[in-house]
Amino acid sequence: LSLKNIDLVDVFSRKRTSLQSQPSHTFPNETLIYYGYLGCSPLYPTVAISIRTLAAYRQSHRTCPRFSIQAQCKALCHLHSIPYRSYFSTQFSDAYDVYLEIIHRVDNLINEALGHNTPNWRLLNSCPCCHYKLEDEENLAFEWLVTIDGNNSLKRWSSSMDGSTARCDARKFRTDYWLDRPTVDRFKDDVRGRLNMTTHNDDWNDAEPTNESVPPFTCVDRWRNAGPEQRKRMFAVFDESGIFIAACRHRFVLLACDMVKSGELAKYPLAIIDRLLTVYGQNGACAYDIGCAFAKT
Repeated sequence: LSLKNIDLVDVFSRKRTSLQSQPSHTFPNETLIYYGYLGCSPLYPTVAISIRTLAAYRQSHRTCPRFSIQAQCKALCHLHSIPYRSYFSTQFSDAYDVYLEIIHRVDNLINEALGHNTPNWRLLNSCPCCHYKLEDEENLAFEWLVTIDGNNSLKRWSSSMDGSTARCDARKFRTDYWLDRPTVDRFKDDVRGRLNMTTHNDDWNDAEPTNESVPPFTCVDRWRNAGPEQRKRMFAVFDESGIFIAACRHRFVLLACDMVKSGELAKYPLAIIDRLLTVYGQNGACAYDIGCAFAKT
């Protein structure tokens, strides 16, 4: 088995060459990986991308999710002084998917060898300061402390907005960071009635002073995120309107979930807190910018 006249693409080099396989190699990509490349097709690759180029893009995309595969391919075209072609993105995407699959399987083997594949291992060991205890250490008033909040800047347009037919995405997360939609939706009907549900006071103006000696507590009524559930609707143009996360006091992210076609509904923090209580127990505390309203759910 030999690979003749194959294009090898690296960050700062691009060459067409032939590669000689080893006696134990059966498939072309075995030979390519031996030389540090991944082919863009499984059986008859004509283009291969270096593993370090794929690794560099993975880290760039992690730090800047808006840095797309198309942008990466255009950057490589500029570096190699060639015109961009649309099929370059498809080739790079195919090789990148295989690279991610290899990384995932290698991580699983490492976690299995180290005993890190037990249920909730990441949550129980993500922050040494929070979860590691010394011998004869005294019990704390709160065994764990977290903060939770939502963010609506990570929006995703609904595919129906451009007139196209929405496609079902059957893929599932491969990490226990994310709570899936069915898990979150279990809490959509678990919210009790809020104070002043019949009013529509969503402004942020200060309440008018009264003659009472004790000023009225208006935080729940005045804070927009604590408004009634039926008034916290996002525009229908977004399929995902943001994310809701939980982090420990040392800023390690513990859990996250998508906010789907809505604002900051109570079901998102309820699902997060339920999972934390299940894993960590009840002796904990949670900081939330509308905790005064959340305490009533």
